[in-house]
Amino acid sequence: MVRSRVRVRWRASLALTGLVLVALAVPLAFPAVVALYYGESLLPFGVAIGVTVALGGAMRRLADPSENLGPREAFLAVSLIWFLVAAVGAIPFLVAGAGTIGGPVTALFEAMSGLTTTGATAIRDFSAHSQSILMWRQVIQWLGGLGILILATAVLSSLNVAGAQLMETETQTRTVDKLTPRISETARLIWGLYVGLTLLAMGAYWALGLLGVAPNMDLYNAVAHGFTTVATAGFSPEPESMGAFAPAVQWIAIPFMVTASTSFVLLYFAIKVDPMRLLRNEEFHFYLGTITFFTAIVAGVLTLSANPAFDPEEILRHALFNVASIVTTTGYASTDFDVWGPAAKHMLFLCMFFGGMVGSTTCSIKSLRWLVAFKSLYRGLYTSIHPEAIRPVRVSGDPVDEETIRDIYAYLLLSLIIFFLLTVLVVVDAARAGADVSQFDAMGAAASTFLNIGPAFGEAGPYGTYNVFPTSTKVVMVILMWIGRIEIIPVLVLFTKSFWTS
Repeated sequence: MVRSRVRVRWRASLALTGLVLVALAVPLAFPAVVALYYGESLLPFGVAIGVTVALGGAMRRLADPSENLGPREAFLAVSLIWFLVAAVGAIPFLVAGAGTIGGPVTALFEAMSGLTTTGATAIRDFSAHSQSILMWRQVIQWLGGLGILILATAVLSSLNVAGAQLMETETQTRTVDKLTPRISETARLIWGLYVGLTLLAMGAYWALGLLGVAPNMDLYNAVAHGFTTVATAGFSPEPESMGAFAPAVQWIAIPFMVTASTSFVLLYFAIKVDPMRLLRNEEFHFYLGTITFFTAIVAGVLTLSANPAFDPEEILRHALFNVASIVTTTGYASTDFDVWGPAAKHMLFLCMFFGGMVGSTTCSIKSLRWLVAFKSLYRGLYTSIHPEAIRPVRVSGDPVDEETIRDIYAYLLLSLIIFFLLTVLVVVDAARAGADVSQFDAMGAAASTFLNIGPAFGEAGPYGTYNVFPTSTKVVMVILMWIGRIEIIPVLVLFTKSFWTS
C-alpha cells in the first residue's frame, strides 16, 4: 500500500502565523494604555499578550528556512491566522468576564465578529464593560480591516480566488512561487494609505467635537469610530451606534465609508500616478451606482411612508447613510431602521449581498463579481440573438477569460447555498431553543454574519444583540464569519485530500 505524502510545507505556514501572533502583542498594548488612563485592570490584556507571544514564539521555532511560502502554504496560513488571532482576541473579553461577552462562546463570537469586521455584537449592556475592553473591540476591527487589505491585494489576487485576480494592480501575477516578498511590498504600500485615512477620520470626528457641533464626540469616541469607519467594521462603544451623535457626524462618516470600500490599489494610483484611473474603472462606477440606486429607492419609500415621520434632510441622510453602511458592509446605523416598513427593510436586506470593491476593506460578494456576472448575462442574451457573434466580457476595456467567469459564477452559487443553509439552521435552532426569530429575521442574521455586514433585523437589529440566538447557532455563525471573511475558498480547500497530497 502506497502512503500519500503531505505536499504542503506546513512549517512555512506556521512560521508566518507565529510571526503575526507575536506582532499581535503591539496592538494589544494600546487598550492596555487606555486601561491605565482610566484606572482599569490590565490583567485582560496582560494575559492576552502573554498567550500570543508564547504561542507565536513556539510556532516560529518550527520554521524551516529552506521552505518558501507558496500558494498552498498561503491558503493554510491565511486560515490559521484569521482563526487564531480571533481566538487570542477573545481572551481580554473572557478574562474581564463582564457582561454577555464574558463566556467562551460569546467572547469568541465578539472577537471573530471584530476581526472579520462583521460588527455583529452579543453585548446587551454596554455600561457593563470598561472603556479599555470597548476600545479593544474597535482595535481588533481595525486590525481586521488592515489584514483583509493585505490578504486581498497580496494573496487572493495572485491565487485566482473567484475573480479576485481581476483586481487592477501592477504587481499582479498569475503564477506565484514565493509570496513573502510580495506580501511585504504590498503591506508597506497599504499600511501608509490605511493609517493616513484612519488618522484623517479620527481628526474629522474630533474636530466636530471640539467645534461643539457634536459635543459627545470626544477624543475617545473620535479614535474609536475612526478605527472602525476606515475598517468598514461597524463596532461602536455607543449602544445607538452613529445615531448617538449629531447629523454632522453621520454626514462626515459617509465619504469615509465609501472611500474605505474603494480599491486601495486604485486609490494609491489615483493619488500617486494618475488621478483619472479611478474614474475610468468600471467596477468603481458599478459600486457607486449600486449605492445611488438603493438610496433613491429607500428615500422614495421613506418619503411615501408616514412612519417614521422624517423631514427631507432626515430622509436623505438616513437613506444614504444606512444604504452606504450596508453596501460597504460597515454596519453602522444612524437610526433604528428595524422600525421602518417592510419595503425599506427589504431594500436594505438586498444591499447586504453587494459589497464594495475588490482590494478594499469591504466584505460580502463584492461589486466586481456582480459586474462580471451581469456582463456575462448580457453577453448570453446578445449571443442568443446573434449566435455567430464573438463577444468577450470586458471590464474597464480588458477581456475576462472564461475560466474566471466560471469561477465567479461558482462563487456566487456557493455563497447563496451557504446563505440558505445558514438561514434554515437559524430558523430550526431558534425554534428548538424557543427563541422568537421570524423567517425574515433569520434571513437577515444569516446574511449579516456570513457576508460580514453586522446589524440585521428583529432582535439582531442595529440597536439589538445577537445574544438572542442559541449557543449552537452562535458557534456556526463564528465559523461562517471566518469562512466568509477570507472569501470561502482558502478554508474549504483545506478539507480536500488533493490539497494535502496531490
